[in-house]
Amino acid sequence: MNPATLKIPPESQSKSKKAAGKAQPLNDAIEADLARLATDPVVKLRKRYTALFAEPQPTAFGPDLLRRSIAHGIQRNAYGTQCREAQRLLDRAVRAMSAKSTGAFAIPRRIKPGSELVREWKGKTYRIAVTPSGFNYDGKEYSSLSEIASHITGTKWNGPRFFGLRSRVEEAVTNGR
Repeated sequence: MNPATLKIPPESQSKSKKAAGKAQPLNDAIEADLARLATDPVVKLRKRYTALFAEPQPTAFGPDLLRRSIAHGIQRNAYGTQCREAQRLLDRAVRAMSAKSTGAFAIPRRIKPGSELVREWKGKTYRIAVTPSGFNYDGKEYSSLSEIASHITGTKWNGPRFFGLRSRVEEAVTNGR
């Protein structure tokens, strides 16, 4: 399914543009339409998919994935698209998944402000506080973990890997290697 091929009916276009990236109140008619998907026969779902996306369904789509794709298209037309950050996270997850031969993938970790990272290096324990604007170490604000790791070790380090947030394998997959 290519998002660029999604057909947006004229009556939905202005609403979709206004809705892009913003939370919208739920629409009862849309919610009822989504609920009906669970009981619609597969033949009807195939026709609906073709009408919504202007292309036939991929042959690998079973009824469940077909329903989910149609639901996504309906919601996208009604409420708009996700914000750029959400799209970047999804793109990153897809790259990570497609790079692994097992098909499994790990969602990139987010560190919440207020968390504390602890690392022992050469017999000394280092504590880093996560703040809304970055990281705090030894009373100084840093924008990245890599800056702190380099400060501690005296050499260039990948910050998330230094603090145990990422393994070499995860890093290679995330960076598309």
